Amino acid sequence: MQNRAETKMEYRKATDENIDCVCDIVQITVRTIYPKYYPGEVVDFFCELHSRENIAKDIETGNAGILVVDHQIVGTGSHDGNHITRVYVLPEFQGKGYGSFIMQCLEDEIAAKYNTVQLDASLPASHLYEQRGYRTMKHEKWPVKNGVVLVYEVMEKELANGNKVW
Repeated sequence: MQNRAETKMEYRKATDENIDCVCDIVQITVRTIYPKYYPGEVVDFFCELHSRENIAKDIETGNAGILVVDHQIVGTGSHDGNHITRVYVLPEFQGKGYGSFIMQCLEDEIAAKYNTVQLDASLPASHLYEQRGYRTMKHEKWPVKNGVVLVYEVMEKELANGNKVW
């Protein structure tokens, strides 16, 4: 059994040829994990939010990446400015540090231009972000369908990097 140190991991920019794979990663993860935390209306909202069209836009702007482990794409991340907008790892690869690896890559990229990083934390991921030093700035509510309301945390972290572009 390989451990993470022996595993070949690479986080790189997603390309147009990765759109379907990234979309599958997000949709499979949301449909598998989120029903444990959210009602169906919220699960549907996340699937629509992370649609193929929105993923394609993030790839086109150069803001989306993929995590390749031993020649297989297992995760994805994206950001818009200093706001992390998407971090997903296929369920069968969770718990191996891949989400933290993606977060570190995104934070390093953001730190080149910004002093802080922000994100909207879903219930399944908020503990991961707290462990990484994020703190809750505010709680938000977003009405979805059928009177269901998504409640989430807006979180922020100070970045330690002296290479800011002012």
